[in-house]
Amino acid sequence: MKDKSKEVEVEQKPTVIIETKTANLFYGSFHALKNIDFEAYQNTVTALIGPSGCGKSTFLRLFNRMNDLIDHVNISGKILLNNKNIYDKSIDVDELRKKVGMVFQKPNPFPKSIFENVAYGLRVNGISDSGYIEEKVKTSLQQAALWNEVKDNLKKSAYELSGGQQQRLCIARALAVEPEVLLMDEPASALDPISTSHIEELIFELKKQYTIIIVTHNMQQAGRVSDYTSFFYMGDLIEHGSTKQIFTSPKDVKTQNYITGRFG
Repeated sequence: MKDKSKEVEVEQKPTVIIETKTANLFYGSFHALKNIDFEAYQNTVTALIGPSGCGKSTFLRLFNRMNDLIDHVNISGKILLNNKNIYDKSIDVDELRKKVGMVFQKPNPFPKSIFENVAYGLRVNGISDSGYIEEKVKTSLQQAALWNEVKDNLKKSAYELSGGQQQRLCIARALAVEPEVLLMDEPASALDPISTSHIEELIFELKKQYTIIIVTHNMQQAGRVSDYTSFFYMGDLIEHGSTKQIFTSPKDVKTQNYITGRFG
């Protein structure tokens, strides 16, 4: 009979959702990202930190192929979503962008009503069932913690919302098409402290359902919202680990110097 007292509990490894293997990116002859190995795990938040121009946003845009829109870009290595190379010729980029949503630095609502902003992605993807669209709009606005503020004014122009509300609307728009991954490029940098707090609380809630990668210049924000942190410097991924480890006992002196404010 097996002695259960001697069984050793094996720590369960987190599920890798998105990763890169020896990823390189060149803008013409400029080597912007250098041999990056990276993993992001299911239902976690990973913060990308580092000084301006170090490659954070360029790296983020690898995951929904936004860099494809820039001339003279050359990418090598593997960028994987659920273990599939998203740069394979067989990949439908529109389908990829449904799975990998994006929220930009400045709120960018469409010149449409609040309702139509959220419904946009559904309509573009050929969904015409009005009942389904209404339900998804409501659910997405609830997920983005905006429903109670706008439910009586869904026909109002999105431009009439405050900056913080517009950013949450953009998050709702990204969520409506049911992505697996949510990319956020400094989503609170243009917002006031109260709106920033709303976005941070929202990120904490959203990670229960999504894998989130966020670029931020705000060290306190990275410490508050993320489970893992990656420090970039001059195109290199210097260090990647749990946020607690990166902020309390970084292994690389460059990481330590950046976090303590000696440069950046």
